Amino acid sequence: MTIAKIIAKRSASDIIACNVDTPVSQAVAMLAGKKIGALPVLDNGAVAGILSERDVIYRMAEEGASCLNKTVGQIMTSPAVTVEPSTTIDDALALMTRRRFRHFPVIDNGALCAFISIGDLVKSKIDEVEHEAEALRTYIQTG
Repeated sequence: MTIAKIIAKRSASDIIACNVDTPVSQAVAMLAGKKIGALPVLDNGAVAGILSERDVIYRMAEEGASCLNKTVGQIMTSPAVTVEPSTTIDDALALMTRRRFRHFPVIDNGALCAFISIGDLVKSKIDEVEHEAEALRTYIQTG
């Protein structure tokens, strides 16, 4: 199964994102207000990086509250590791595990088309396993 299946019913216009020049304090308010862990960061419409809760926490530990006066572009993780809709879920999970992060911008023909989390991938894997288990139960009962 691929990322395309997960994002099939999503619209790029629903992506919650910020720009490199967004104040960190405003981005933190977005994260808290939407109860999300990360935002794709755009620069002239292209993905420039990702701002995660961890980025903010690490900067606050280093600099204190003054980091809230910086721009997102100054503290984000960049460059962003991205995937394409054709990426398999297993490959995406392996990359997240290896690189120790929890969010991916999905890029299609150079444009941001979705933003997915490890939760999206795990839910998809669970749905797949449950579907396979049901198919096996049906096969055994009718066989």
